[in-house]
Amino acid sequence: MNHRVSQSARIWSRRQCINIALGFFFALPLMHDSDASAASLSRSVSVDATPAQVWSVVGPFCAIKDWHPAIGTCSLNGVNPLTRTLVTKDGRTTFVEPQVARNEHERFYSYTFKSSPFPVTHYIGTIWVVSNTDGTSTVLWTGTYTPLEGKDAEADAAFAGVYDSGLAALKARFAH
Repeated sequence: MNHRVSQSARIWSRRQCINIALGFFFALPLMHDSDASAASLSRSVSVDATPAQVWSVVGPFCAIKDWHPAIGTCSLNGVNPLTRTLVTKDGRTTFVEPQVARNEHERFYSYTFKSSPFPVTHYIGTIWVVSNTDGTSTVLWTGTYTPLEGKDAEADAAFAGVYDSGLAALKARFAH
């Protein structure tokens, strides 16, 4: 058996277990809302840099202010759970986001909304840096949420705008 295939299979299996566990854990609140309809959105981008290089930019919880074009400031509360307060560059919008999961080895963190202008409840977002076989990386940004009644399209568009602009900025940052 090829050792590289075996190692890849173990990594894939471990990631699947983490995804299933995180999905179940964060879906529990949704199970209590019989009228609620969960939605999800995922975006990804290939980045011409090693996972370690990308994680050094993306991984610090407040570093989003340094790579996302819409974020002007980020402050941390310094207590557990670590919570960041983001303010957009125009100063009009504030997000308060507690970090709910983090794994340095797997290069991901998850966060939720304590307050946000987006028309959703039960939001959980995850940013993950994944290694590609050629030494480059893929950055995944996923979210699950329950849109407020009649606000499905608005919620999807809001998250798509945030995810797409952030990932495009990361791709440009590491372009050679």
